[in-house]
This record gives sequence, structure tokens and C-alpha cells, in this order.
Amino acid sequence: MRTFSLLKGQPVFDTKKGTKIGEIHDLCISSNGKVNGLLVKKGVFFKQSYFLDIQKVASFGWDGVMIEDADELEKLKESPEYTLTHQHSLDGMMMLTKSGESLGMLKDVYFQEEVGTIVGYEITDGFFSEITEGKQVVQSGKPLAIGKDAIIVDVDHT
Repeated sequence: MRTFSLLKGQPVFDTKKGTKIGEIHDLCISSNGKVNGLLVKKGVFFKQSYFLDIQKVASFGWDGVMIEDADELEKLKESPEYTLTHQHSLDGMMMLTKSGESLGMLKDVYFQEEVGTIVGYEITDGFFSEITEGKQVVQSGKPLAIGKDAIIVDVDHT
């Protein structure tokens, strides 16, 4: 399990040639709340975004993301449904339970790298609440609904 904040900025390496291809820039998230790919920035001066299907990642290391071949990166033709920090951003979006309880604003996601399933959401009520209360993590194994105004999660209260 990994958070996007740990993955952001990590280099992507081609295992056949041993070359750095680019850096992780963002997550591509489907409307049912699954990470289906990574946005990779590639280039020296004019960086372009490429899509990397999460199923094509050979391994997620602590110091880099490994893929078998640079050809597995696809030029980004259209914007992803949702990202965490860029176009169609979910960062800072209000999170509510199905019962209508406000949880706070989305800050980060915890996901299983191998399959892209989001298993937790890091939320915040603002800078000062983070200082006094620390990080708040909501776990939800059930799919969420992403709307124009809010993200709805099914949270088990135990």
C-alpha cells in the first residue's frame, strides 16, 4: 500500500535499458474511485504528460517505479476522468459519508499499487487542525462516488 505523496516525483526507469524515462506527476483515477494509471512527465525543456497503465508497472520501489519498456508509456490524448492534483483535481474536494456526515477535504489517497484499489483517504479540516489533531485517515473498501461538488464514501463505523 502506498500514498500518492510518497510516489509523486519518483523517477520511472526502463528495466531493459536502465534509463530514466520521466517522473511520476499525478494519478489517473476513474469515476468509481480506482487508480487506473499514472501520469508521467517526460522531457528536458518541454515536458509532456504520458499515461502509464498501472497494470504495466513491473514494480513500485522506494526509489523508483520500474517498467519493462519505455514504449509502455502512451502519449496523453485526452484528459483523465480525474486526477489527484491537476486537471479534474480531487485534491481539496469535500468528502461525505453516505449518511451525510462531513469528513473533511481530501488531501491524499492510499492505494494498492498492484491493482490500483484505493483503500483509504487522507483528509484534512485545514492547516491548524492538522497541527492539533494530526493526519486523519478514513478507510473504505467500498467504491466511492465522485460528483461535481463532493466525494461520497461508504465508511464502516466500528
